[in-house]
Amino acid sequence: MSNAWSSFVAILRKEFKHIFRDRATLIMFFMLPVVQLSLFGFLDQNVKNLPTVIVDQDQTRYSRELIDELRATKTFAITQVTNSPDQGRAMIAQGTARVGVMIPPDFHDRRARKENAQFLVLIDGSDSNVSAQALASINGLAAQQNFEAARALGAKPLLSAQPIVLFNPGGRTANYIIPGLVAILLQIAAMVLASIAIVREREQGTMEQLLVTPINPIGLVLGKLAPYLVIGIVEMALILLLMRWGFDVPIQGSLLFLFATAVMYLFALLALGLTISMRAQTQMAAQQMSQMLLLPSIFLSGYIFPVAGLPKVLYWIGRGLPATHMIDVMRGAVLRSAGPWDMLPSLLALAAISVVLVALSVSRVRKLTI
Repeated sequence: MSNAWSSFVAILRKEFKHIFRDRATLIMFFMLPVVQLSLFGFLDQNVKNLPTVIVDQDQTRYSRELIDELRATKTFAITQVTNSPDQGRAMIAQGTARVGVMIPPDFHDRRARKENAQFLVLIDGSDSNVSAQALASINGLAAQQNFEAARALGAKPLLSAQPIVLFNPGGRTANYIIPGLVAILLQIAAMVLASIAIVREREQGTMEQLLVTPINPIGLVLGKLAPYLVIGIVEMALILLLMRWGFDVPIQGSLLFLFATAVMYLFALLALGLTISMRAQTQMAAQQMSQMLLLPSIFLSGYIFPVAGLPKVLYWIGRGLPATHMIDVMRGAVLRSAGPWDMLPSLLALAAISVVLVALSVSRVRKLTI
């Protein structure tokens, strides 16, 4: 019995020593539930402050009252007031506005004559959660106004909204989920492959031989990234084929634009994976670190939960993730037929992230070669 106890204590001490030596795994063990709890705790599925463009062709007291009432719902954040319907539609196609409210020129006259005054509401249907809550808020506003008018004046309904859901009018889930899923799948494959590229050579004992050769750090980084970039592009083509012909999701935009954006996106992911690989001591630790970044990319990118419900801190963290901008581009190009100019803010952000991450990888290689 004493021998069993001494063996147990010896093995126990040995295992604890191994655990505390592998600090990366230990940190991941405690950080993963903390991150998950924080993300789920702070995420709010109630949509607030949706970017909204107002096309006010009436420009009277009644139209200004309607704008104030829309703002008071907290669902809509008025970002632009114009009298051009074309500008309003363009902002929705570009993704800079999620809702467009068009007030007709006869809005004041019909309200003054106590006739039914209609206004048009265009809702971006590329995000089904957002479109459903925006539609409910608009209908609730009109119903509240009519109820108050009926109670005070005994009048018939004076206000009616005509909502039109653009780009995904049927609210089909596949049209909304799958374009964003492309970005997530590419991240999983690219980062897992790149995150073990350096640490694998370190474990095999070939990393030291590589570093003593007169190799250029930029050449080393690009040489490591290029094969996985080709694999990522092939995977992108396969996923798009399955999306189009397997799940019947129409691709409205340019395939050339999608693949060009995917190259930038993959560069960012592979550079990030390579940086992780240089810091990790084992392949298991590298994979755990790359998986750690998957949760924020899913929850903070707008893939599942609307970013309008995020606290400001989490919102800006999400803006710093490559997946956020790739999901915007995928949904914009696939569903809204958006082009490079329409998606310029997302493209610039993705390019900046790619440049920064590649520069960090090169800097890390230079430190290893000194």
